[in-house]
Amino acid sequence: MKIFLFFLTPFFFLQSCKLNSNNSAESTKPAADVLAVNMDTTIKAAEDFFMYANGGWIKKNAIPAEESSWGIGNLVIEENYKRLREISEKAVKENAAKGSASQKIGDFWATAMDSAKTEQAGLKPLQPLFDKINSITDASSLINVANELNNIGVDALFGDFVQQDDKNSDVMSYKLWQGGIGLPEREYYFKTDSSTVNIRDQYVKHIAKMLVLLGQDSASAAKASSEIFSLETKLAKASRKIEDLRDPYANYHKMAIKDLYKLSSTIDWKTSLANRGIKNVDSVIVGQPEFFTALDGVLKTTPVDDWKNYLRFRTVRNFEEVLPQAFGMEAFNFNKLLTGAKERKPRWKRVIQMEENEMGELLGQLYVKEFFNETAKKRYSDLVESIRDAYKQRIEKLAWMSDSTKQKALIKLAAIKKKVGYPDKWKDFSAMEIGTESYLQNVINANKWWHDYYLNKLGKPVNRDEWDMTPQTYNAYYNPGNNEIVLPAGIFTVPGYRDEDLDDATVYGYSGASTIGHEITHGFDDQGRLYDEKGNLKNWWTKNDSTEFTNRALMIINQFNLYEPLTGTKINGKATQGENIADLGGILLGIDAFKKTEQYKKNEKIAGLTPMQRYFLGYALGWLGQIRDESLKNRLMTDVHSPAKYRVNGPFTDVDEFYTTFGIKPGDKMFVADSLRVKIW
Repeated sequence: MKIFLFFLTPFFFLQSCKLNSNNSAESTKPAADVLAVNMDTTIKAAEDFFMYANGGWIKKNAIPAEESSWGIGNLVIEENYKRLREISEKAVKENAAKGSASQKIGDFWATAMDSAKTEQAGLKPLQPLFDKINSITDASSLINVANELNNIGVDALFGDFVQQDDKNSDVMSYKLWQGGIGLPEREYYFKTDSSTVNIRDQYVKHIAKMLVLLGQDSASAAKASSEIFSLETKLAKASRKIEDLRDPYANYHKMAIKDLYKLSSTIDWKTSLANRGIKNVDSVIVGQPEFFTALDGVLKTTPVDDWKNYLRFRTVRNFEEVLPQAFGMEAFNFNKLLTGAKERKPRWKRVIQMEENEMGELLGQLYVKEFFNETAKKRYSDLVESIRDAYKQRIEKLAWMSDSTKQKALIKLAAIKKKVGYPDKWKDFSAMEIGTESYLQNVINANKWWHDYYLNKLGKPVNRDEWDMTPQTYNAYYNPGNNEIVLPAGIFTVPGYRDEDLDDATVYGYSGASTIGHEITHGFDDQGRLYDEKGNLKNWWTKNDSTEFTNRALMIINQFNLYEPLTGTKINGKATQGENIADLGGILLGIDAFKKTEQYKKNEKIAGLTPMQRYFLGYALGWLGQIRDESLKNRLMTDVHSPAKYRVNGPFTDVDEFYTTFGIKPGDKMFVADSLRVKIW
């Protein structure tokens, strides 16, 4: 399966700009200004800028029953749902040659949309695996079966993936990571507030219901679910907290394969790795050694029957979306506690999501032919350079950083590679077997393809041209191993507006700050700054400069620790510091770049708003929307990104131009004394 550690992008509503469709319906000039139409001027900018900028839209747009949140990002995704559905339905009708993109897309779509066929197939494709689970007699056979499940996308016991070696970015390494739990994050097993306790209680009941669907009687299923939860709790206890996973040095332990036996002697590592398909390696990188030591103890003390039930549950949990309706509905009913969604998404949307996950780049090849505008690509490619130049000037002027560190920072900045729109070379999916046997079998085949694809990287040169996101993805990322920013075509979308409808102020805030500036700043946040220009985990800072950075980062940690989006649940400032640093850096870089534009220099109003007002409103537009409390609670516990509202109001209070642009003064809620404002980049 596709696993990425450095997925460093905002959550909730991810940044966007605009790449327009060639659809004539989208070419009509919009009647309303893209910014003014969303505002709520009954709220003062100095009191709550997020609601001032977006409150008008929020009041008019309730969250749909099938959604956990609703905003501009969702509107973009809805637009893409329709586009990808058209592509998929067209592929069905083409009767394309076997092995072609259209054949795979068409067969996947047609088979997945045949709900009667899914019901008829039932669990048949999984039966050979259940037979192997039933045959487990000891720890050795348990590991062998868990490995086989892992190879088709069932995560159990622990995590593993192939990624660049943090200290040698030219080498692909095999990494072992904590894992094996079913709730979203370790704290769900230990927090004592009523909401979390209820989720734990319902999770145990959910496990039992899934086991009943597999054929167990209710009494044995209830007993088994308690034992599974106890097992997972032991794994969770041995897992590190989300904030402790941010330190790449603390989560890097390279060792020879023979030394893995010192962590867990119960696992025959040489055989186990061979069963997982690991070849051409003599060492591995272990993220959390103590987890594997604890796992060894759990393997020795947990009865075999408990492990069998655990693997049965993990198997159906990983395939719940492609199994008969009863499994999917039970999963949805439990997940409502985490998302707040009232209704399950219609089948066609769920199929699009799965299709995206399994063969998104195949869809992307067809997507960009119809929906990618080269003029817009150039606009945002040029904007990257404007932001890069602004960062160069900010680094040169930093008072707290020494000249020696500045020079190395400038070298790294100049070396950041930009990828805009779509890959120059597409992945080869010819070996992925997609047919009409069953939806479940297609997903198993695709998962196995991805497993083999990533393992095949071991011992091979690093492909620095590869993309880890599809062109239509509404997201972006910075990859420290490649020292690159990746900006898919899908991130450049404002629903209902063409690129030419958007003035520079809007684009520099909406795209320059929250996407491009944000991702570039990730190269210099608390994690990114630890990697050099070649992507290696290597200290290039003087001791004093490192201390200065840490002290300034501590200010943003403390700032966000004070925010309480839900009563009793505050933002985790340490876990979110990287994203908060990137947000603040992006805003400042966007301002510096925007000040060089003709629109800023002319200072003419549009819709009654000055260029600089439009810049800040443009940034806030990227976070327009609202979220259900259940989903917000989940994200506060599991996500390294702050909630949308605080990604606007939080960093704005640290930006001097915000005060002068909107007349923020002492006594206003958005006012923070200059001495307390965070100043890093």
